[in-house]
Amino acid sequence: MATSSSKTSPRTRRKTTAPVAVVGQARAQKTRDAILRAATRVFSRNGFAGGKIEQISKLSRTHDRMIYYYFGSKERLFVEVLETAYARMNEAEAELEFDLDDPEKALTTVVHFVWQYYLDHPEMMTLLNSENLQQGKHIKKSARVSKLSSPAVQVLDQVLVAGVKKGLFRNDISARDLYIEIAALGYFYLSNRFTLSAFLNVDLRSAENLAHWKAFITDVTLRSVKQTSPTDARKASPIDAGQSASVGAPSF
Repeated sequence: MATSSSKTSPRTRRKTTAPVAVVGQARAQKTRDAILRAATRVFSRNGFAGGKIEQISKLSRTHDRMIYYYFGSKERLFVEVLETAYARMNEAEAELEFDLDDPEKALTTVVHFVWQYYLDHPEMMTLLNSENLQQGKHIKKSARVSKLSSPAVQVLDQVLVAGVKKGLFRNDISARDLYIEIAALGYFYLSNRFTLSAFLNVDLRSAENLAHWKAFITDVTLRSVKQTSPTDARKASPIDAGQSASVGAPSF
Protein backbone atom coordinates (compact mmCIF):
# COMPACT_ATOMS: atom_id res chain seq x y z
CA MET A 1 0.00 0.00 0.00
CA ALA A 2 1.12 3.52 -0.73
CA THR A 3 0.63 4.61 2.86
CA SER A 4 2.62 1.79 4.40
CA SER A 5 5.41 1.91 1.82
CA SER A 6 5.98 5.63 2.34
CA LYS A 7 6.59 5.22 6.05
CA THR A 8 10.14 4.97 7.32
CA SER A 9 10.89 2.55 10.11
CA PRO A 10 12.32 3.97 13.39
CA ARG A 11 15.61 2.25 12.65
CA THR A 12 15.81 3.87 9.21
CA ARG A 13 14.97 7.28 10.65
CA ARG A 14 17.80 7.01 13.15
CA LYS A 15 20.27 6.15 10.41
CA THR A 16 19.25 9.09 8.23
CA THR A 17 18.85 11.81 10.89
CA ALA A 18 22.06 11.15 12.86
CA PRO A 19 24.43 12.11 10.01
CA VAL A 20 22.31 15.20 9.32
CA ALA A 21 22.69 16.30 12.94
CA VAL A 22 26.46 15.78 12.80
CA VAL A 23 26.72 17.78 9.59
CA GLY A 24 24.62 20.54 11.13
CA GLN A 25 26.84 20.72 14.20
CA ALA A 26 29.97 20.82 12.06
CA ARG A 27 28.51 23.59 9.93
CA ALA A 28 27.54 25.58 13.01
CA GLN A 29 31.04 25.21 14.46
CA LYS A 30 32.57 26.26 11.16
CA THR A 31 30.43 29.40 11.11
CA ARG A 32 31.26 30.18 14.73
CA ASP A 33 35.00 29.73 14.10
CA ALA A 34 34.82 31.97 11.02
CA ILE A 35 33.15 34.70 13.06
CA LEU A 36 35.78 34.40 15.79
CA ARG A 37 38.64 34.65 13.28
CA ALA A 38 37.06 37.67 11.61
CA ALA A 39 36.40 39.34 14.96
CA THR A 40 40.04 38.84 15.95
CA ARG A 41 41.17 40.65 12.81
CA VAL A 42 38.65 43.47 13.15
CA PHE A 43 39.19 44.07 16.88
CA SER A 44 42.97 43.85 16.61
CA ARG A 45 42.90 46.44 13.83
CA ASN A 46 40.23 48.79 15.17
CA GLY A 47 39.89 48.06 18.86
CA PHE A 48 36.63 47.27 20.61
CA ALA A 49 35.01 50.66 20.03
CA GLY A 50 36.06 50.83 16.38
CA GLY A 51 35.25 47.23 15.56
CA LYS A 52 31.82 47.00 13.97
CA ILE A 53 29.52 44.00 13.80
CA GLU A 54 28.93 44.78 10.11
CA GLN A 55 32.68 44.52 9.44
CA ILE A 56 32.87 41.18 11.21
CA SER A 57 29.88 39.69 9.41
CA LYS A 58 31.22 40.84 6.04
CA LEU A 59 34.68 39.42 6.70
CA SER A 60 33.27 36.12 7.96
CA ARG A 61 30.76 35.95 5.09
CA THR A 62 27.84 35.55 7.41
CA HIS A 63 25.05 37.78 8.74
CA ASP A 64 24.81 40.12 11.72
CA ARG A 65 22.05 37.99 13.26
CA MET A 66 24.34 34.93 13.28
CA ILE A 67 26.89 36.81 15.37
CA TYR A 68 24.23 37.64 17.95
CA TYR A 69 22.92 34.07 17.76
CA TYR A 70 26.30 32.50 18.59
CA PHE A 71 27.77 35.15 20.90
CA GLY A 72 24.85 37.18 22.23
CA SER A 73 26.48 40.59 21.98
CA LYS A 74 29.49 42.45 20.62
CA GLU A 75 31.01 42.59 24.10
CA ARG A 76 30.70 38.85 24.66
CA LEU A 77 32.28 38.25 21.27
CA PHE A 78 35.20 40.53 22.19
CA VAL A 79 35.69 38.72 25.51
CA GLU A 80 35.83 35.38 23.72
CA VAL A 81 38.37 36.78 21.26
CA LEU A 82 40.59 37.71 24.21
CA GLU A 83 40.06 34.33 25.89
CA THR A 84 40.90 32.54 22.66
CA ALA A 85 44.11 34.55 22.25
CA TYR A 86 45.31 33.48 25.70
CA ALA A 87 44.18 29.88 25.18
CA ARG A 88 46.05 29.55 21.89
CA MET A 89 49.24 30.83 23.47
CA ASN A 90 48.83 28.23 26.23
CA GLU A 91 48.28 25.49 23.64
CA ALA A 92 51.43 26.48 21.80
CA GLU A 93 53.43 26.59 25.04
CA ALA A 94 52.15 23.13 25.98
CA GLU A 95 53.98 21.80 22.91
CA LEU A 96 57.36 22.94 24.26
CA GLU A 97 59.87 20.29 25.17
CA PHE A 98 62.43 21.06 27.85
CA ASP A 99 64.56 19.11 30.29
CA LEU A 100 64.18 20.07 33.94
CA ASP A 101 67.59 18.50 34.57
CA ASP A 102 68.94 21.61 32.84
CA PRO A 103 66.90 24.47 34.40
CA GLU A 104 68.85 27.26 32.70
CA LYS A 105 68.22 25.79 29.27
CA ALA A 106 64.57 25.16 30.17
CA LEU A 107 64.11 28.80 31.20
CA THR A 108 65.84 29.96 28.03
CA THR A 109 63.35 27.88 26.03
CA VAL A 110 60.41 29.58 27.75
CA VAL A 111 61.86 33.07 27.22
CA HIS A 112 62.47 32.39 23.53
CA PHE A 113 58.97 30.97 23.14
CA VAL A 114 57.25 34.03 24.64
CA TRP A 115 59.36 36.42 22.55
CA GLN A 116 58.73 34.53 19.33
CA TYR A 117 55.03 34.13 20.02
CA TYR A 118 54.57 37.88 20.44
CA LEU A 119 56.63 38.43 17.31
CA ASP A 120 54.54 35.98 15.28
CA HIS A 121 51.17 37.09 16.69
CA PRO A 122 51.06 40.90 16.66
CA GLU A 123 47.26 40.71 16.84
CA MET A 124 47.54 39.53 20.43
CA MET A 125 49.46 42.63 21.45
CA THR A 126 47.07 45.00 19.73
CA LEU A 127 44.09 43.25 21.35
CA LEU A 128 45.68 43.60 24.77
CA ASN A 129 46.62 47.22 24.08
CA SER A 130 43.02 47.93 23.18
CA GLU A 131 41.67 46.27 26.30
CA ASN A 132 44.18 48.02 28.55
CA LEU A 133 42.99 51.36 27.17
CA GLN A 134 39.57 50.28 28.47
CA GLN A 135 41.16 49.42 31.84
CA GLY A 136 40.28 45.78 31.35
CA LYS A 137 36.56 46.34 31.74
CA HIS A 138 35.63 43.58 29.29
CA ILE A 139 38.13 40.91 30.31
CA LYS A 140 37.08 41.33 33.95
CA LYS A 141 33.76 39.78 32.99
CA SER A 142 35.42 36.60 31.74
CA ALA A 143 34.92 33.49 33.83
CA ARG A 144 37.81 31.74 32.04
CA VAL A 145 40.69 34.17 31.86
CA SER A 146 42.03 33.74 35.40
CA LYS A 147 42.21 29.99 34.82
CA LEU A 148 44.05 30.51 31.55
CA SER A 149 47.03 32.04 33.35
CA SER A 150 47.63 28.95 35.47
CA PRO A 151 49.35 26.73 32.85
CA ALA A 152 51.86 29.45 31.91
CA VAL A 153 52.74 30.16 35.53
CA GLN A 154 52.94 26.45 36.39
CA VAL A 155 55.55 25.88 33.69
CA LEU A 156 57.78 28.55 35.20
CA ASP A 157 57.14 27.23 38.70
CA GLN A 158 58.45 23.81 37.65
CA VAL A 159 61.57 25.37 36.15
CA LEU A 160 62.20 27.48 39.25
CA VAL A 161 61.80 24.51 41.61
CA ALA A 162 64.24 22.48 39.51
CA GLY A 163 66.76 25.32 39.51
CA VAL A 164 66.52 25.89 43.26
CA LYS A 165 66.98 22.19 43.99
CA LYS A 166 70.18 22.22 41.95
CA GLY A 167 71.43 25.33 43.73
CA LEU A 168 71.36 27.32 40.50
CA PHE A 169 68.44 29.66 41.14
CA ARG A 170 67.48 31.93 44.01
CA ASN A 171 64.70 30.63 46.23
CA ASP A 172 62.95 33.99 46.67
CA ILE A 173 61.62 34.33 43.11
CA SER A 174 57.93 33.67 42.47
CA ALA A 175 56.71 32.16 39.23
CA ARG A 176 54.18 34.98 38.95
CA ASP A 177 56.88 37.67 39.11
CA LEU A 178 59.03 35.79 36.61
CA TYR A 179 56.08 35.49 34.23
CA ILE A 180 55.49 39.25 34.38
CA GLU A 181 59.20 39.92 33.82
CA ILE A 182 59.42 37.73 30.72
CA ALA A 183 56.16 39.04 29.26
CA ALA A 184 57.07 42.67 29.95
CA LEU A 185 60.54 42.49 28.40
CA GLY A 186 59.17 41.15 25.12
CA TYR A 187 55.80 42.91 25.05
CA PHE A 188 57.07 46.43 25.71
CA TYR A 189 59.75 46.29 23.03
CA LEU A 190 57.46 44.89 20.33
CA SER A 191 54.37 46.95 21.11
CA ASN A 192 56.41 50.18 21.21
CA ARG A 193 59.00 49.45 18.55
CA PHE A 194 57.59 51.99 16.08
CA THR A 195 57.59 54.95 18.46
CA LEU A 196 60.84 53.89 20.12
CA SER A 197 62.52 53.59 16.71
CA ALA A 198 61.67 57.21 15.98
CA PHE A 199 62.50 58.43 19.49
CA LEU A 200 65.87 56.63 19.68
CA ASN A 201 66.67 57.11 15.99
CA VAL A 202 67.28 53.40 15.46
CA ASP A 203 65.35 50.75 13.56
CA LEU A 204 64.23 48.40 16.32
CA ARG A 205 62.39 46.37 13.69
CA SER A 206 65.55 45.25 11.92
CA ALA A 207 66.51 41.58 12.10
CA GLU A 208 69.78 42.51 13.80
CA ASN A 209 68.10 44.50 16.57
CA LEU A 210 65.37 41.90 17.08
CA ALA A 211 68.03 39.21 17.52
CA HIS A 212 69.96 41.47 19.89
CA TRP A 213 66.92 42.07 22.10
CA LYS A 214 66.06 38.38 22.18
CA ALA A 215 69.57 37.63 23.46
CA PHE A 216 69.40 40.57 25.88
CA ILE A 217 66.12 39.57 27.53
CA THR A 218 67.35 35.99 27.81
CA ASP A 219 70.47 37.17 29.63
CA VAL A 220 68.51 39.56 31.88
CA THR A 221 66.00 36.86 32.83
CA LEU A 222 68.68 34.30 33.66
CA ARG A 223 70.66 36.82 35.69
CA SER A 224 67.56 37.74 37.68
CA VAL A 225 67.02 34.17 38.92
CA LYS A 226 70.59 32.90 39.24
CA GLN A 227 72.55 32.66 42.45
CA THR A 228 75.03 35.49 42.19
CA SER A 229 77.90 33.83 44.03
CA PRO A 230 78.84 30.63 45.86
CA THR A 231 78.24 32.55 49.11
CA ASP A 232 74.67 33.29 48.09
CA ALA A 233 74.15 29.65 47.19
CA ARG A 234 75.29 28.58 50.70
CA LYS A 235 73.01 31.13 52.34
CA ALA A 236 69.94 30.02 50.37
CA SER A 237 67.89 27.41 52.17
CA PRO A 238 67.04 24.44 49.94
CA ILE A 239 63.45 23.96 48.92
CA ASP A 240 61.79 20.94 50.45
CA ALA A 241 60.59 18.25 48.10
CA GLY A 242 57.18 19.13 46.77
CA GLN A 243 57.33 22.76 47.97
CA SER A 244 56.66 25.36 45.30
CA ALA A 245 59.17 28.07 44.46
CA SER A 246 56.28 30.50 44.48
CA VAL A 247 55.13 29.79 48.03
CA GLY A 248 53.93 32.97 49.65
CA ALA A 249 53.13 34.65 46.34
CA PRO A 250 49.49 35.13 45.37
CA SER A 251 48.25 33.08 42.45
CA PHE A 252 48.48 34.86 39.10
